[in-house]
Amino acid sequence: MTAREVGEPSFERRIARKPRTVVVQPTGYCNLACTYCYLPDKDAKTPMSLEVAGAVAASIAAMDHSDGGPVDLIWHAGEPMALGVKKFAELLEPFRPLMDAGLVAHGMQTNATLITDTWIDLIEEHRIDLGVSIDGPAHLNAQRVDRKGRAAFDRIVRGIGRLRERKVPFDVISVITEESINQTRDILDFFMSLGAYGIGLNIEEAEGLNQDRPQLPADRVQQFWAEVIGWAREQGPNAIRVREVDRLGKYLRASPEERARRRNEYRVDPIPTVSVTGDVVLLSPELAGHKAPKYGDFVAGNVLRQDISSIIGEAHRLGYVQEFLVALDTCERTCKFYSFCLGSQAGNRFFEHGSFEAAETDYCRNTQQAPVLALLDIASKERAA
Repeated sequence: MTAREVGEPSFERRIARKPRTVVVQPTGYCNLACTYCYLPDKDAKTPMSLEVAGAVAASIAAMDHSDGGPVDLIWHAGEPMALGVKKFAELLEPFRPLMDAGLVAHGMQTNATLITDTWIDLIEEHRIDLGVSIDGPAHLNAQRVDRKGRAAFDRIVRGIGRLRERKVPFDVISVITEESINQTRDILDFFMSLGAYGIGLNIEEAEGLNQDRPQLPADRVQQFWAEVIGWAREQGPNAIRVREVDRLGKYLRASPEERARRRNEYRVDPIPTVSVTGDVVLLSPELAGHKAPKYGDFVAGNVLRQDISSIIGEAHRLGYVQEFLVALDTCERTCKFYSFCLGSQAGNRFFEHGSFEAAETDYCRNTQQAPVLALLDIASKERAA
């Protein structure tokens, strides 16, 4: 089936009509200038207006909440805290009734350099789950620098220290680079010492503006995941939750019937990403702000003119969505890992191949397949011992 032949029935079978996650970009600006940053608008200081925030809140309020689960509203783009506490508090206010009703759960991805007690007061008031971007100890965090090229490590750790003093839980998100992939234990031990609740390990990818740095060899990536799994097993119940290991463990603990049901019932989260102007991009936050001759600006609609559910409902007409549906069909038909990963991550297909129809990507190989292969290799060696 070609992209042109894909229509609403395929969309209904593949894509969730209610998003589990809505990404909100309160500002494109970031106070840091990390060398591997993929964002195209990190210099733009124009903040999101209260009108746009209100339209997002109205969109979420109008969704069907019969499933009982809240929508995760993730504040992410440049650095959300660069807005300042007062402006950010204004943007949060339209969501207060939804939060109180259990319909919205706030999250924020931050570099932690701007955290103050006033920020923590706001975080606690709105029950915001925090993810802190840090790559490891100082010598492995060298890619995270400010706009004058100065290392941001001390400021990040100082912000984390404030969170710990106030007993605010946080996860960490780490980019694994050519410089750090051979120092697995140092990274994980460091995050344990920080007191993080969970770890997300992102193998560096070619996406957005980050296209020129070297990609990591498959054998070394698989070895990295073997080391991560080994470390987690050594720690036992005291281990920090490693997102990728946790995901694999949940899959392996599921019965064949549970896996079949998950495969049949699963719908890809459209992850509507709302820019400061209210424009909505679907399927991958990394597409926001980018353009391509074949696809234009990837904008599916604007919350000031149309609610998010309506935007998602018409998305089957978009060329890049149609191509992604074709790719999912190909993945299900041809990939032996499909029942585990279920074929998501549209942005990686585009940034690596210039098309959404590509089936396999470096993300697939490095973050979905490699942990599975690493665990199978460990099990094989243990059986042989």
